[in-house]
Amino acid sequence: MGGTSVKAALVGRDLAPVATLREPTRRVAGAVDIDHIASMITRLADGAAVAGVGVAVPGVVDDTTGHVVTAVNLGWHNLPLQTALSSLTGMPLKVRHDVRTGGLAEFTVGAAAGVANAVFLPIGTGIAAAFQVDGRPLVAGGYAGEIGHLVVDPGGAPCNCGALGCLETLAAAPAVSRRYAERTGRTATAAEVAARLEEGDADAAAVWADAVAALGAALAAAVAMVGPEVIVLGGGLAEAGDALVGPVRDDLHARLTFQRKPAVVRAALGQDAGRAGAALLGWEAADGA
Repeated sequence: MGGTSVKAALVGRDLAPVATLREPTRRVAGAVDIDHIASMITRLADGAAVAGVGVAVPGVVDDTTGHVVTAVNLGWHNLPLQTALSSLTGMPLKVRHDVRTGGLAEFTVGAAAGVANAVFLPIGTGIAAAFQVDGRPLVAGGYAGEIGHLVVDPGGAPCNCGALGCLETLAAAPAVSRRYAERTGRTATAAEVAARLEEGDADAAAVWADAVAALGAALAAAVAMVGPEVIVLGGGLAEAGDALVGPVRDDLHARLTFQRKPAVVRAALGQDAGRAGAALLGWEAADGA
């Protein structure tokens, strides 16, 4: 689920797609139209023996009940989405937060498969995390994982959440782009800033170093609190590969004293993590039906 488009896939037990759909998000009175989501599900299911459905949603989502507390960019507040979609489609169905859905995939079949204590940190337009502690997801009614709003620069730039100096103001993709433009007067995407590192661009290096330090500080707090064995970096910024993963690992490890030093790795599933996680949710829903 996204504010501009909805992606869906029919998948098998091997999590490989059999058929896919991508359509513009439709809204009614400012809120994403649930009937349209149900229609996409039933159209994909037409003629197939569908066992269950998984749905990944941004915002504050109670994974236990599939209740959306709030999803601002979708226009949803206090919405029993799992109940509503189950009723509309007549299929076993589970709803989960989108980052925890991607985390489910990375923890199950991806870069942290078989690891009991892990963090999945996709870095894109925003930053959030999925935590697995002692083999279980950390949910807290949908409020866990908002690491993007951990303050790493007190008195720093304003964040959209209303605080100052949140991790997202330094390390999210729009922040990398904005800070580069502020230094140089030239526009560049986060991917372009990463590419300019190899060209010896000093301004790109400075902006990147600030993002790496912010990520290291935030992850050091996460390590102190939940003690992960593996940290998986995903999202668009992780496409920079070794330019991000190595520096973040080194910065993080330099901050730690007695704590376990986790491996820091790139996500194995890339942009497919959300789809794979939703598929795993669908099989969970089927098994619990």
